[in-house]
Amino acid sequence: MTTADRSPALDSIAKSGTVFHRTSTVRRLKNNAAAIVFGGCFLLAVVPLVSLLYMVIANGLPAVLHADWWSKSMLRVAPDSYAGGISHAIYGTLVQAGVATVFSVPIGIMVGIYLVEYAEGTRLGRLTTFMVDVLAGIPSIVATLFVFGVWITTFGMPQSAFAVSLALILLMVPVVVRSTEEMLKLVPNELREASYALGVPKWKTIVRIVVPTAASGMVSGVFLAIARVVGETAPVLLLVGITDRRNYDVFNGNMASLPLFIYDQYRTNPGEVGEYRAWGAALTLVILVAIASGLAALMSRLLAPKTK
Repeated sequence: MTTADRSPALDSIAKSGTVFHRTSTVRRLKNNAAAIVFGGCFLLAVVPLVSLLYMVIANGLPAVLHADWWSKSMLRVAPDSYAGGISHAIYGTLVQAGVATVFSVPIGIMVGIYLVEYAEGTRLGRLTTFMVDVLAGIPSIVATLFVFGVWITTFGMPQSAFAVSLALILLMVPVVVRSTEEMLKLVPNELREASYALGVPKWKTIVRIVVPTAASGMVSGVFLAIARVVGETAPVLLLVGITDRRNYDVFNGNMASLPLFIYDQYRTNPGEVGEYRAWGAALTLVILVAIASGLAALMSRLLAPKTK
């Protein structure tokens, strides 16, 4: 562009050295007011969380730092003794959540794949989406009562860790379905179309291309679902009883867990020793949830598609 071709407006901008006008005072005031409101809301949300974590850590740290806390159970430990540990409760929590994960993850992933890849515009797809939404909003006590009425009352099965896992399955499946569904929707359709253009069947496209691309988010959703159910109290209160030792039979007998252990200590052992154990178990549960969340973030990074 020559000097003759430039318009007078461009010449005035070049002479002034400015392109944009300064922000008006009213807009700056509105922006600052909005920033203050959002910052205040953030502080209102963070303060209870920080105070709760501080209280749990301050009261539970002495028990967690004890050498026997992680390795011993409460077998033959006096109620007024600071000895013993909660290895049996940690074992029960991991077993109940593990059994629920084995059943809920395949179901949730396959339902999510069906909703995204096959059920678009179908009546069954709309019904499945509606049922998943309903299941996601069901309180844990309702799922517990359903399992109690069907598994224990109707079928006559004993209270056991497997009954707890059945209730946890009902709570985990909608979380896994929703996370799988959202991750699969993020996969570009161009990848599917390119695979179809090469003559690859739809099922193989899903298995070889779509699922590996969305695997990082799907795995993160699985770990977040596990973190959500390990602290549920209603299933363990109604579907299994407390014990002071490890029970290796998932289908029969009582089995301790961290939420049940906390409740039992406050109910049956009021005093300094009961509070000592209850706060320690609460901090242990927080640590397990934090580990699950950390694993979710780690797996999301490791399984994310690598790009240059």
